[in-house]
Amino acid sequence: MKKILPLSLSMLLLWGAVALAAPLSTRDQSDLTRIETYLNGLKNVSARFLQVDDAGGLMHGSLSIARPGKMRVTYDAPNKDFIIADGSFVHIWNDDLKSQTNVEQGSSLAEFILRDPVRLGGDVTVTQIKHFPAKIEITLVQATDSAAGSLTLVFEDSPLRLRQWRVVDPQGQTTGVNLENMREDASFRPSEFVFVPPNFAKN
Repeated sequence: MKKILPLSLSMLLLWGAVALAAPLSTRDQSDLTRIETYLNGLKNVSARFLQVDDAGGLMHGSLSIARPGKMRVTYDAPNKDFIIADGSFVHIWNDDLKSQTNVEQGSSLAEFILRDPVRLGGDVTVTQIKHFPAKIEITLVQATDSAAGSLTLVFEDSPLRLRQWRVVDPQGQTTGVNLENMREDASFRPSEFVFVPPNFAKN
């Protein structure tokens, strides 16, 4: 595992024991259908985020998503790490090491968020759904490798809106990402989703 990144992004890279699906009530099935419809309606999304880990570490940054296939995560200074999904690969820049990691997008958790269409079934399994007065939480694992970790998506309800996710890694460590100032009608330059290593000009 690399350092924890949003969604958490190290887990975005490495989600990868067969999972047991949660027994679903009629209400659960209806809510999952609503959530699928909502997620598939998200195209160009921007947000600020606050990332919190088990040790109490806090990191702020910006998230841009252009579905299908593209995403950029940028951390606030002094952190210079960033992540780009360009439709084929997820690229992670680790500024401390001045190095990059590239993972095929189809083998990463990012594929779940960025694919078109999003499906809450097939290669992912819903293991839990919780209802609150104004909130719904669903927990997902990879259908063929539940031991690799889990992703919990937290939605505000009425109207439905993604507000948070929590990732539990294979070691049981939890990272939460809270979305702030989310816009669902953002516009982006194509270059925003092109990975260029900061040391490119020095090579």
